[in-house]
Amino acid sequence: MEHSKTVELRGHLIDQGVFARVMDDVLEYSGAYSIDRFDVGRHHTDESHVELTVSAETPEQLERIVMRLQTHGANPVDPGVAVLKPAPNDGVFPEDFYSTTNFDTQVRVGEGWIDVDRPEMDCGIVVAADHATATTLPVSDVRAGELVVCGGEGVRVIPLPEPERDDPESSNFEFMASGVSSERPQALQVRRIAEEMRQVKARGEKILWVCGPAIVHTGAGKALEALIDEGYVDVLFAGNALAAHDIESSLYGTSLGVDLDKGHGVPHGHEHHIRAINQIRACGSIADSVSSGVLRKGIMHSMVRNGRQYVLVGSVRDDGPLPDVYTDVLDGQRAMRSLVPGVGFAIMVATMLHSIATGNLLPAKVPLVSVDINPATVTKLADRGSGQATGVITDIGLFCEQLAAELVVGYKRD
Repeated sequence: MEHSKTVELRGHLIDQGVFARVMDDVLEYSGAYSIDRFDVGRHHTDESHVELTVSAETPEQLERIVMRLQTHGANPVDPGVAVLKPAPNDGVFPEDFYSTTNFDTQVRVGEGWIDVDRPEMDCGIVVAADHATATTLPVSDVRAGELVVCGGEGVRVIPLPEPERDDPESSNFEFMASGVSSERPQALQVRRIAEEMRQVKARGEKILWVCGPAIVHTGAGKALEALIDEGYVDVLFAGNALAAHDIESSLYGTSLGVDLDKGHGVPHGHEHHIRAINQIRACGSIADSVSSGVLRKGIMHSMVRNGRQYVLVGSVRDDGPLPDVYTDVLDGQRAMRSLVPGVGFAIMVATMLHSIATGNLLPAKVPLVSVDINPATVTKLADRGSGQATGVITDIGLFCEQLAAELVVGYKRD
């Protein structure tokens, strides 16, 4: 193979399987490699250092491989200088644009390196006209003439640091480090998640919840209300369904027409959710329904009353929808993206599509817990690039109740 480039990696490359994934990716992309240097750390806390030469048949193939390896923190020894090309049209990147990861990234413009603002996967990097700043930007938001980083030259990806360990034998989330499994002590999982949330709040960072309607269906709405009131929900991402069924529960005592206290359907219960939506539409917004006294309790009531931020993004199957729901998904995505800065912890409960969408927006350094009764939800989230995702496979209602009991003093279910 005629074209080659030397890349290097540092870190715990063996015990975390990073080096194996790098070699697998080179071969998967029809390249080849030779190991030039491999310094293995002697102690558990020591990092390893690897240099390897990657080769391919064409420059384009080599560039594609190197860009792929950067997702693992492998960067060229000679990074070069970033190539900047103007976007040809609104909403269109140059053909060879650099596709970003969710790791912290830097670009080399001239002689200096620039930190790229707001790491996010599957975007491009736009450099300001004065070459002073750089930021990630989704393809839908780029404007003709903006300077876009193209190819892999002059780009450096910074892998996640090793977690700090007060006890060298354990770390906060090490109990979930083996992947997705339901065979873990749930009480211990919940306690450690609660402690992580306390630490996030102590640092002044935000906690983001991404929720599906199963929270209401399982009767866990009161637990989430208590967590909102206690300050452990700063931002909420959801669809029309969570808010609609929460409001249905608040106005009619049902969810999908089922009495949440008695566990059975009620006469004309199938109409309740659309009648609830209609009442909120008549008020103008969820906030207006709270201020007018129409909505007096529930998750959305607590979000409004406590001044918390939320983004509801709908889908083609939505009834109504509620007036607050974004029906243009790009507008909804932009609204979600605007609330990501400052988030220090994300917890995703009983929703696959919103979880994946949010995971795509979050930097890799933001700890992420996915809670679902279905292991596939957690697996798909990790497979789509949110490698920091850890999973709790359990009943949603029980999880929320236990978490509220850990974090809210005197919490008891009614």
